[in-house]
Amino acid sequence: MNKDWIKVFVAAFFEIFWVIGLKHAFDFWTWAGTAIAIFISFYLMIMAGRKLPVGTVYAVFVGLGTAGTVFSEILFFGEPFKVENALLILLLLAGVIGLKLVTKDKVQEGADS
Repeated sequence: MNKDWIKVFVAAFFEIFWVIGLKHAFDFWTWAGTAIAIFISFYLMIMAGRKLPVGTVYAVFVGLGTAGTVFSEILFFGEPFKVENALLILLLLAGVIGLKLVTKDKVQEGADS
C-alpha cells in the first residue's frame, strides 16, 4: 500500500468525524471541529485522487466512511444493532476491498501537471 492509499484511509477516518459532527455538534467548538474534519477529509481525498483513479478513491472513501459512521453510531450513540444492517455494511466493505485490490497503484500520466 502506498502513501496515496493511506491518504484515502485517513480521509475516510476524518469523514466519520465530520458526519457525526453534522448530527451532534451543538456549540462553536464542536462545529469548528466538524469544519476542520471536513477540510482534512476532502483535502486528503483530493490529493489521493491526483495519483489514483478518482472513481475508486471516491468509492473507497465513501464506503469506509459510511461503514465507520454506522458502527460509530451503534457503539457510541445508542443506535440499535440490526443484523441485516451489519450484513449490508459487510457487503459494502467487501466491495470496497475488492475495488482496492483490483486497482493498480501505478501513477497516471499527467497526474502532476
